[in-house]
Amino acid sequence: MQTTDNRTANIEFPTRTATVTRTTKETDVTVTLNVDGTGQCNANTGIPFLDHMLHQIASHGLFDLDIQAQGDLEIDDHHTNEDVGITLGMALHQALGNRKGIVRFGHFVAPLDESLIQVSLDFSGRPYLAYGLDIPTQRVGTYDTQLVREFFMAVVHHSLMTLHIRQLDGINSHHIIEATFKAFARAMRMATEIDPRRAHAIPSSKGVLQV
Repeated sequence: MQTTDNRTANIEFPTRTATVTRTTKETDVTVTLNVDGTGQCNANTGIPFLDHMLHQIASHGLFDLDIQAQGDLEIDDHHTNEDVGITLGMALHQALGNRKGIVRFGHFVAPLDESLIQVSLDFSGRPYLAYGLDIPTQRVGTYDTQLVREFFMAVVHHSLMTLHIRQLDGINSHHIIEATFKAFARAMRMATEIDPRRAHAIPSSKGVLQV
């Protein structure tokens, strides 16, 4: 496991992994997550743009992700997109457990050419999404850009995360969305790292998080 200094070098932590399968009449999704990974990703959702964004989460968050999904894509991408977000959120919640030792808060500002996106998040146990993207086109390729909000809403509610997304600049839809996923990944990486100064404590003045 990664450590930020030698104070955690001789402390053993449980493996922060989870495998979650969620099956409905519309989709069948399995997510395997290793929070302390190296950025490996195998994503097969049937939605190419979503797969590309999941690779951003893994690569920039240094999470190992395996996401396999089958859904009613003959209707549209909505159910599969949302259910991948739900299942990923469930896997995050399971892998982090009681969240003992984590930094808890994360933030990042990611540029991508003309786009600039700010993400701030808190693994607080209280789900909330503040979504401030203004994506100028309805589609990127075949992907409906309205589904970006649906994906993050699903992750937030099932990981019990507070998430604020702000668009500071941007005119290209692809750049705006990709910068968002990169900033989200880096903010999650920061928030889920072990804080060596309270490696065995719940990161709350109350001594408990609502998880």
